[in-house]
Amino acid sequence: MKKDLLSLLDLEKEDLIHLLERALQFKKRFNQGIADRNLTGKTLGLIFDKKSTRTRVAFETAMIQLGGTPIYMSTQDTQISRNEPACDTARVLSRYMDVLAMRTFDHEMVEEFAAASSIPVINALTDLFHPCQILSDIMTVIETKGGYQGKKIVWVGDGNNVANSWINAAAILDFELTVATPEAYQVPEQIRLNALERGGRQIVFSNDPKEAVKNADVIYTDVWASMGQEHEQDTRVGDFDGFQVNKELVSKAKDDVTVMHCLPAHRGEEITEEILEAPGAVFWDQAENKRHMHKAILETLILNNQK
Repeated sequence: MKKDLLSLLDLEKEDLIHLLERALQFKKRFNQGIADRNLTGKTLGLIFDKKSTRTRVAFETAMIQLGGTPIYMSTQDTQISRNEPACDTARVLSRYMDVLAMRTFDHEMVEEFAAASSIPVINALTDLFHPCQILSDIMTVIETKGGYQGKKIVWVGDGNNVANSWINAAAILDFELTVATPEAYQVPEQIRLNALERGGRQIVFSNDPKEAVKNADVIYTDVWASMGQEHEQDTRVGDFDGFQVNKELVSKAKDDVTVMHCLPAHRGEEITEEILEAPGAVFWDQAENKRHMHKAILETLILNNQK
């Protein structure tokens, strides 16, 4: 049965748990030198309107290692750039491919593709959500903290697409999440309401990062100006004063706190060089785990669509 992954709210709790468990299995088997070729003969389409390093390479290597073939398409190289309706492109690609991952600005674009496609559509990032990133990040939390239940995870920074997906995850899996943003950059009210409807009882919102990180097990940050907001960079640097993840802020959390960042990082801006290069840093584990999580997502969506 066809299932899309446009937002984590598209999934049930058991879906998320399955993906986390499967990704951890894939990583263990990969490290043992065991090859999984469950998607031999399958094709992944990648339509990217935004630049990417980790997400693109993680999806491509995941598909290749599972025996399938990825096909990358910049939006500017397709007829979408010449105003072909999204529904028409989606119907055609559904005849060529087994799954489609999209990375674009407007979330409505992936929704249009999903509505018209007979194959699963994956949100590889929009301005509203970044679901695959958070799934691989929770995988990293499980590895470093032994699990997410009973742990305090704190977001420090902009109320952006990554923050939105953390909120969705906390609502479904019911773990403790504190979101600390400047007042002018808070998470949209509708995101909060949707999370509350799904049971997000342990989600707290704050404008005080120093208070928010007290007793934190995990501190997570991201760039202050996302793609498409570069013209706001100078203004945001001033507006986010006090939100830098540095030694002083980290010292207010638990002694064994884990600091995370989805990368790329602006060193010396939202996070310091000292924190990024600290012994035992997990940023590179985070990046690696995207590949294993993408394997779990691709396998699950493609094989379920054949049932």
